[in-house]
Amino acid sequence: MIVIAFVAGSIPTGYWVAKAVKGIDIREHGSKSTGATNVLRCVGKGPALFVFLFDIFKGYAPVAVALYLDGGRADWTFFGLTHLCAPLCAVAALVGHSKSIFLGFQGGKSAATGLGTVFALNPLVGTVLFATWLLILGATKIVSVASIGAVWLLPVYFFLFKDPPAVISYGVVALFYVTLRHKANIKRLFNGTEPKLGQKPQDAKKEEEREEKKTAATETKESTA
Repeated sequence: MIVIAFVAGSIPTGYWVAKAVKGIDIREHGSKSTGATNVLRCVGKGPALFVFLFDIFKGYAPVAVALYLDGGRADWTFFGLTHLCAPLCAVAALVGHSKSIFLGFQGGKSAATGLGTVFALNPLVGTVLFATWLLILGATKIVSVASIGAVWLLPVYFFLFKDPPAVISYGVVALFYVTLRHKANIKRLFNGTEPKLGQKPQDAKKEEEREEKKTAATETKESTA
């Protein structure tokens, strides 16, 4: 089941949709990610919405099946954690999205797929997590900030909703993994060059060039002072 979850997570929705709609390799455009945000910037709103929803589904489905097959049993125990099948499938789907076997182990940031796994593990937590993401996105207009901010609250939400230790542990793993996948975004955030929602790649590039010129001008002034 864990292998199936990894393969499901590996389905490169964004790559295939970009190829079908625009005939482009999404990995060569924008942020080079196969996720819905880059599809939005490089392909369009409709394709991006489809990618977003399907990426959620491919995270949800294998974990939901694992929960059904678990049937309330605690057959797997590791360091005192029970009911590990579904959380391990969640990890597999999460990693599969960003390390797709169909794309030479490349992929996206795993945020939408991760959200799907959370909806399967606890629909209430999934709803609260998605609401958190929407609130942060509405306030900042930056998808990466919303994704990182929401995932940092995931273990807290699992704990508050009294989920089992194995599920809370998955929340911690997801927190670090999704944050790590956003390291390039974090760098751009510190540089002030991270694109906002709906901003075209060329607009982001121009903004980055302006920042580089501003930095160069400042350094020149300091060197001549």
